[in-house]
Amino acid sequence: MLTLPRIRPLEVAVIAFDGITPFHLSVPCLVFGALLDEAEAPLFMVRVCAAAAAPLPTAAGFAIVPEHDLSLLDMADIVVMPSWHDDCRAAPDSLVMALQGAHRRGARMVGLCLGAFPLAQAGLLDGKRAATHWGMAAILAARHPQVMVEQEMLYVDDGGVLTSAGVAAGLDCCLYLLRQLAGAGLANKVARRLLVAPHRQGGQAQFIERPLPVSGSEGRFAEVLAYVASHLGEVHSIDALAERAAMSRRNFTRHFRHATGTSFKQWLLGQRLAHAQGLLEKSAVAIDIVAQEAGFGTAMSLRQHFRASLQTSPSAYRKQFRQQASRALQPA
Repeated sequence: MLTLPRIRPLEVAVIAFDGITPFHLSVPCLVFGALLDEAEAPLFMVRVCAAAAAPLPTAAGFAIVPEHDLSLLDMADIVVMPSWHDDCRAAPDSLVMALQGAHRRGARMVGLCLGAFPLAQAGLLDGKRAATHWGMAAILAARHPQVMVEQEMLYVDDGGVLTSAGVAAGLDCCLYLLRQLAGAGLANKVARRLLVAPHRQGGQAQFIERPLPVSGSEGRFAEVLAYVASHLGEVHSIDALAERAAMSRRNFTRHFRHATGTSFKQWLLGQRLAHAQGLLEKSAVAIDIVAQEAGFGTAMSLRQHFRASLQTSPSAYRKQFRQQASRALQPA
């Protein structure tokens, strides 16, 4: 696994191409750019490169001028392939060969959204799990049957190759990589600066297009979700909630997964973790009280779930947040 070097910053090569969407190009630059260590030295050196001659037109109607060609991949520690063309066309041989060479050297490879397609074409996802935009997941799976496409994941890390789902999930993926390389504290700081969640719960199934609730039963279902969210400290059984929604247990379970993209157990855990994080950030109440109010019962249970989901402890999370808040309030 890559670790932050002491002598030089990590080189991040972001690949641009004709017709790229500027948002996808900006995501790794926003997450990894302008980050300094305690000695005010840069942690990452983010550079944009391209195979085609500059300037490159973008999907937004303006052009960009990359300063580097694909030889930048020969020295990069991290290579980011932003979202590829919407028609999922084949990547040029020069790009495929550059990706393969960087991977052979041991560079961490990242494919954001449709960026999974060039990585798959280069063979970098063979035998691996991978994510892409849910609307193109079936195409990726059909075109590259040796790739195990995870249609409901926001991002996947498998063997040094990271792939993400569509659009904003690229932020989740890059923040995940930043947590791995520089720790949760810096990743949380960047997430707060970008006004996004440091670690988003759930998968992309919750964003797949579904019809809006129109029936009375769906209205009751929504009321049940609101009730649970406002009573997280209580014990909730599926049978009792199904009765409250006027549904059978089987119908409630099926309807819940269809509406939220996850199981009731996982949804409830995510709600309780988010509530516990809010209590830790905004109050000084004891950890055992936080555990009770968030529905975990005991401080030990809260610690176990925090460690499993957020790779930290409640106490460390509170301390880390307060240190960040204190620094944010200090005058420049």
